[in-house]
Amino acid sequence: MPPANVGKPIEVLLVEDNPADVRLTQEALKEAKIRNTLHSAADGAEALDFLHSRGNHTGAPRPDLVILDLNLPKMDGREVLKEIKNDANLRRIPVVVLTTSAAEEDILRSYDDYANCYITKPVQMDDFVEIVKAIDDFWFAMVRLPSE
Repeated sequence: MPPANVGKPIEVLLVEDNPADVRLTQEALKEAKIRNTLHSAADGAEALDFLHSRGNHTGAPRPDLVILDLNLPKMDGREVLKEIKNDANLRRIPVVVLTTSAAEEDILRSYDDYANCYITKPVQMDDFVEIVKAIDDFWFAMVRLPSE
């Protein structure tokens, strides 16, 4: 069965404060077979502005997927995840936690707060690109995403 979003670009919100990781994610998603548009937010507060289409992000599209780092300035990813999953208008958006933390406490807490998956960022650049491609392959080519 083809993915639900065939024909229209997949909207991805990357919540990441490391510019190098943002660039690597952009490059990896450019090579994807599925059309996608990557939006980024450098901190948790900006991510929520994007998700609620407010402030500098008025008119922002609803993301089909959020890729979320946990360690963010202003408002950390744990708080963002909680807000997304506690909001009836946002909770169906899949959230992939992609972070440097391999702490069992962070993994458990993320799943307790309804993260859809948890991935620890690899140290090597090539491995990071492969992880992003795997996210793309799974979430955009195999999974049927909910419509608004």
